[in-house]
Amino acid sequence: MTQFLTRIFFFSMLIIVLRCYSSTGRGEKERTLGIIKPDGLSGNYTNRIKQVILESGFEISKEMVIQLDEQDAANFYAEHSSKIFFTDLIRYMTSGPVLVMILEKEDAVAHWRDLIGPTDAGKAKITHPHSIRAMCGIDLEKNCIHGSDSHQSAEREIAFFFKEAPSVSVLTSFCLYFFSFHIWAFADEAVRKHDEL
Repeated sequence: MTQFLTRIFFFSMLIIVLRCYSSTGRGEKERTLGIIKPDGLSGNYTNRIKQVILESGFEISKEMVIQLDEQDAANFYAEHSSKIFFTDLIRYMTSGPVLVMILEKEDAVAHWRDLIGPTDAGKAKITHPHSIRAMCGIDLEKNCIHGSDSHQSAEREIAFFFKEAPSVSVLTSFCLYFFSFHIWAFADEAVRKHDEL
C-alpha cells in the first residue's frame, strides 16, 4: 500500500509540473527571421520598416547589416536551387547590403508573414496595401523583405546568421524532460529503500 501511495504522490508532482509548463508555454515568445533586402536598404525604408515592426508588437532582439556573397546567398536559398528564378534571386540578394533581424513575439512566424504580405509585392499593393511589401517592394523578385515560413525554418535561418544557444522553447523542453526523469527516478529509489526496510 505504501509503495502504491509513494508512486501516486510523485506521479501527481509530475502532472503539476506538466500543467505549469503547459500554461506558461502558451505565452512564450517565438522567434522568426526578418531580412530587409538590398532594395529596402538602398531605398531608405529601414526606419519605416522598423517602426512598423515595433508598432506591431515585435521585439528586435538582434540585428546586423551584412553583405552576402554568392556562396552565402546560394546556401541560404538552397531549397530554391532548382527553381528557374534562382540565379536572379542570388544576383538580387548580393546586389547590396541586407539587414538581418531576429524578431520575437508570441506566434511570431505567422504574425510576421501576415505583416510583410504576399511574396509578389505587385499583388501585395492590391490585396494587402498596408503590408511592408506593398510599402517598399516592386514585384515578385524585388519584394524588399524576407520572412521565415515556419518555426523550423526560422530556427534554421537564425542559426545560419547568428551562432547562438538554442531557443527558449528548446531549453524549456529539455529542462522539463530532465526534471520529470529525476522525479520518477527518485520515486523508484524511495520505493526500493522502503522495501529494504
